[in-house]
Amino acid sequence: MKSLRTLQPGQPGTKKLVQEYGEKLYCVRYRYDSITMKRITTAEIIVAEEDWKQQPDRIPMNKIVNVRVHYGEIELGVQVKASGGYWNPQKKLWQLPYQEVVALGLTDRVVPEKRSKKNV
Repeated sequence: MKSLRTLQPGQPGTKKLVQEYGEKLYCVRYRYDSITMKRITTAEIIVAEEDWKQQPDRIPMNKIVNVRVHYGEIELGVQVKASGGYWNPQKKLWQLPYQEVVALGLTDRVVPEKRSKKNV
């Protein structure tokens, strides 16, 4: 099924739905099913609204992060490697997904990325 048109409230083709849902209407989509040869009209409505505050320090669980394991911590190095970590010789740090860092309890060993001027 393809969605060929997405309309905002007030545009032609949304009049009936604006009357029915009012301010709660977010958008209207027209979908076309090539198998049944039908046009399907869908309405996206707002069902809840609440305050939200962005968490800039939150790290996505699938992000690859740098972790410091000191020389001589052989057992810890083996655990990191078993969790999918790999050694980065340029940075001299282990790298692995953040979810594995949390599972191993190594969040205090995460080394923050240096921000380049391009990322600022």
